[in-house]
Amino acid sequence: MVSFLKNSADKRNMTDLKKFLLLLLAIIPLYLSAQSSSSTGSGTMDIPGHFNKIYLGMTLDQVKQALAEDSNFYYTGDPDLSILQRPNETLLECSGTFYIERAFFQFYQEKLYTITLVLSPDDVDHFSVYTELAGKYGDPQELDPHKSVWSSDSYLLSLERPLTVKYMDRKMLDGIRTSGQTKKTLQELSRKQFLDQF
Repeated sequence: MVSFLKNSADKRNMTDLKKFLLLLLAIIPLYLSAQSSSSTGSGTMDIPGHFNKIYLGMTLDQVKQALAEDSNFYYTGDPDLSILQRPNETLLECSGTFYIERAFFQFYQEKLYTITLVLSPDDVDHFSVYTELAGKYGDPQELDPHKSVWSSDSYLLSLERPLTVKYMDRKMLDGIRTSGQTKKTLQELSRKQFLDQF
């Protein structure tokens, strides 16, 4: 009788142990999955308005100073400066070092509104950059074979093929587009007035 009770207790302990192990096996993958997602980024960071220490909204002189101090760029000074045909717009172009082949900084009314970085395909690949951006900022709001775009109320961040990253000031872009449409409307009106003279 004592051996029967002992065997019964052993069986119950074995059943409890089996249940515990099954529960443990179910919980471990959940724990590992949570650890993995927290270490790779939850995709909840805000879209940045800067690359390194170059911030959208900086003046031309501030960007020149930041480029001179940034080891990502080989900025040689004013010869890299280009004036665009449109009034109030300036383009600053310079070579990059290591992972950046070329960089373009567009200004409107002396304020930086677009940073364009053409990355070196020999040193970094599209998938790695996409994975890093998606890990930090979540899934892109716009995705097609040519580009991925992350957006916030203030900024746009795009990864374009073959390997270009752009930071854009959304509010300034909207203002420039509106200004461009207004100029186009005025030009069309002037054209009509000119033609009415015949």
